Amino acid sequence: MTEALTQGEREEHLPGLDTAGWRADPARDAIRKIWKFRTFSEAWGFMSRAALAAEKLNHHPEWKNVYNVVDVTLTTHSCGGLSEFDIKLAKRLDKLAGPEVEVQTDHSEPALCLCEAHHRG
Repeated sequence: MTEALTQGEREEHLPGLDTAGWRADPARDAIRKIWKFRTFSEAWGFMSRAALAAEKLNHHPEWKNVYNVVDVTLTTHSCGGLSEFDIKLAKRLDKLAGPEVEVQTDHSEPALCLCEAHHRG
């Protein structure tokens, strides 16, 4: 069975993930990141690569996609919180997304896709 991260492991890994744009989910033991790609095609390509990486780890994200926005939450259901699998997958997803992608770090604001942003003017 997968073990939840220890306090020491959290102190070691979570600050670096926070710097990369991952934020704690205040409602549960999980981390979340919102990427805004330039186009739907770029977002879909990222999700395709991410799906393959998740399959290799046998650890699958909770995610949603609206046009160019990909919103990912990571937690390990079998241990009821964050595990080493979440850390590994978060780092892998960051590499797959690349450095050029906009990251929305304020999760209190809605993540607007390009078509919503254009509509609001």
